[in-house]
Amino acid sequence: MSFRTVTPDISVSPQISLADVAQAAKEGFQLIVNNRPDDEEGGQPTSAQIEVAAKAAGLTYVHIPVRGMPTRDQVEQTAAAVEVVDGPALLFCRSGTRSIITWSLGAAQNGADAADLKATAAAAGYDLSNIL
Repeated sequence: MSFRTVTPDISVSPQISLADVAQAAKEGFQLIVNNRPDDEEGGQPTSAQIEVAAKAAGLTYVHIPVRGMPTRDQVEQTAAAVEVVDGPALLFCRSGTRSIITWSLGAAQNGADAADLKATAAAAGYDLSNIL
């Protein structure tokens, strides 16, 4: 899996596998944020399975499932999760879009410039022009 770098401390990804968790640890990630609800699609690993793999790899794991647009609470939970971990975070969902939207909304609430966030997201392959 190729994780998409957004900032030096934030990367996003489509659905990861259990093997990708070990790869994330090798690449220096300290946190995995799962923005995908369980059973969204057949065959995806469950949150519990990813959590076990993350903990075995020495990573912090947080499950903040998002359906559609993230709520204010989900945005705040994601912002808090990435803020407290000392090191890079990997956020994922089905395609990575919900993850980058959720993170970007939190960054905007914390004062990041919307134009900069759009450009950063575009460089990672995501279009936030209708979001920010």
